[in-house]
Amino acid sequence: MRKIMAGVGVLASSLLLGSGIYFDWFKLGDKEEPVVTEAESINEALNLIEKKSVYSTKKDVLVEGALRGMADAIKDPYSTYYSKEEAEQHRQMLAEERVGIGIELTENNGKFIIVSPVRSSPAEKAGMRSLDEIVQVDGVRVDGKSMSELMHLIQGEKGTKVTIVVFRPSEDKHIKMTMERAAISNKTVTSEVVNVEDTPIGYVTISLFGEKTANEWVAETSKLLRKDIKGLVIDVRDNPGGYLHSVAALLSTVLENGKVFAYMQNAEGAMEPLKTESKSFDEKYLQTMNKIPIVVLQNQGSASASEVLSGALKGWGRASLVGVKSFGKGTVQESWSLSNGGELKLSTNKWLTPKREWIHGQGIEANLVIEQNELVAFQMHPLSGKFKVGDMSEEISYTQNALKKLGYKIARLDGYFDDTTEDAVKLYRKDKELKQVEENIYMDSTFFNSLNDTLKKYKEDRQNDLQFQMATSFLLHNIEQ
Repeated sequence: MRKIMAGVGVLASSLLLGSGIYFDWFKLGDKEEPVVTEAESINEALNLIEKKSVYSTKKDVLVEGALRGMADAIKDPYSTYYSKEEAEQHRQMLAEERVGIGIELTENNGKFIIVSPVRSSPAEKAGMRSLDEIVQVDGVRVDGKSMSELMHLIQGEKGTKVTIVVFRPSEDKHIKMTMERAAISNKTVTSEVVNVEDTPIGYVTISLFGEKTANEWVAETSKLLRKDIKGLVIDVRDNPGGYLHSVAALLSTVLENGKVFAYMQNAEGAMEPLKTESKSFDEKYLQTMNKIPIVVLQNQGSASASEVLSGALKGWGRASLVGVKSFGKGTVQESWSLSNGGELKLSTNKWLTPKREWIHGQGIEANLVIEQNELVAFQMHPLSGKFKVGDMSEEISYTQNALKKLGYKIARLDGYFDDTTEDAVKLYRKDKELKQVEENIYMDSTFFNSLNDTLKKYKEDRQNDLQFQMATSFLLHNIEQ
């Protein structure tokens, strides 16, 4: 059975499944010169390369090159050809325990772009951001590499380390990050009760929309309802998307039965409404869920299926969106198994909101726009080395930016270790009572470990999360009305 997904592949937690349906582009056989395709020029080129080229290339490699070229010619970063090995890698990624770094990755014009790091993954902890471009893995440049080759470079055994260099357009600089490969959790939904002015509010985070997300959602929200919550915050910040059927099932618990939550539009322009179906859920559970006030937290890393959720809840006035504009991915992919063992993933439909808006490249605007606290949004990087006045490095630039956001006086942020940087580092060390080991060396492992620990504690304190604070305050106001 073919599965529609509203999301791009997740490296280390891919949601792309084979369809079992053969896309009959090829007529493979045992003839001396098999007709590979009805496009005669491609068949002619294959035969000429085999007979005349001074470079010996296997036929299956040539065929895969043609397949990849056809997918690339579409100029759609979400339409992709996967070789047999790549397809198998994706299937393995859906195993109970997946080992990797946890990134949502897409390829665009030969560039490998991070859509979003998976929440709590090694990539997120190392400081990867949405729109970072991977340029190097363990010293190997990725120019001209295929997605499969990049995946081979990044993947490895649990506990081993990988060093990745990314280019960050927003800062116009390259950043090196080292992370340890780890098992990526299958659990996509977590919940807790947060007391706001003595009012119990349910807080649910959805990291992505996987196969079991709907079941996890029902289990987690049922626990919250038993604790008599008065409202619900759904956090899909940095949720890269996933299966459309999962978000459909979730929406069926918070919207009335038969509500149009999105429209599918195929290549011919035909429009099909997608509607909620709540028949399989407990009636008492549905009655409560349909009435409870909801706020959705989103950011620029909220993409695809998470945008279907936001678009439906906003379109029906069922929830308010808090945060900033979402990513803007308005296409849906289907995948087919091919007779050579590979898979072809194509964007086959556009999806539109209940108001028939296509958000591709535009995103969904929040009802309440609030930028995140700079220090909460500040990405942490693994740091190492020893630095003194006169040195210049990315570690120094990171430190300068971090200390400035922490309130220390810094004159420059370009990575040059000047006197004002030294003064700020000295003051930080004094504030944290850090012992100095070497003369004139103030940036060392002791300093870096302390700095990242300080940043981590700050980021984990919900009082500093401006978007979360706004979401809960707004929800509390609605509850009291």
